[in-house]
Amino acid sequence: MFDLTGRTALVTGGSRGLGRAIALALAGQGADLAINYRGNAEAAEEVAQMITGLGRRAVTIQGDTSAGRDACEAIVKTAVDGLGAVGILVNNAGITRDSLLMRMDADEWASVIDTNLSGPFWMTRAIARPMVKARGGRIINMSSAAGRMGNAGQANYSAAKAGLIGLTKATARELASRGITCNAIAPGLIHTELIADMPPAAKDALTALTPLGYIGSVDDVAAAAVYFASDEARYVTGQVLGIDGGIVMGS
Repeated sequence: MFDLTGRTALVTGGSRGLGRAIALALAGQGADLAINYRGNAEAAEEVAQMITGLGRRAVTIQGDTSAGRDACEAIVKTAVDGLGAVGILVNNAGITRDSLLMRMDADEWASVIDTNLSGPFWMTRAIARPMVKARGGRIINMSSAAGRMGNAGQANYSAAKAGLIGLTKATARELASRGITCNAIAPGLIHTELIADMPPAAKDALTALTPLGYIGSVDDVAAAAVYFASDEARYVTGQVLGIDGGIVMGS
């Protein structure tokens, strides 16, 4: 696999689901971890204990990335103070507030945009300065197949995840000269808590649209994050990798 020994990563929304899997995968390849969480301190501490069990350092950081610039800068500062220079940022924190376009209210729209798009922007802005000083870094944004193809009932989520792809490409262009890469992962249907309550008929319909014919695992996504964080991906930036069983096939 990939050697991340001596590297430090900050994963937002790292206490469960994809964030948890990514944090553990990075630690498994030698990275120290800062685990950001919004509300579930017990789950975050459990992840941290698993990471220390692997012989790596870990800190947990409470903070709401949707709260804006000051909150995100505080998260980054706490990570740097606790573990030293942070060379890998995974913008994973995300929520859904599904509703049909004609029924979606202002809070359902704003909360998803604030968490899934504005949060990664402010986190990237906060981490960019120390990465520029270090003349290197890896930024990994968690987009979605919904941001590439759109989902009915998810105008807010699809818009945020599509916007995150644009943010990824703009960031990649701006920071490339400083040795910083920025890439996005766009998962399709993955076994996480976000789909646990999805009606079986809806899951079956989406699975039927997936050429490989089954729902992916969090480990499939975590493997992509490890690659983007590694030195082997040093010449890859501004890219969107679909981990989606083929449901989105772009040119």
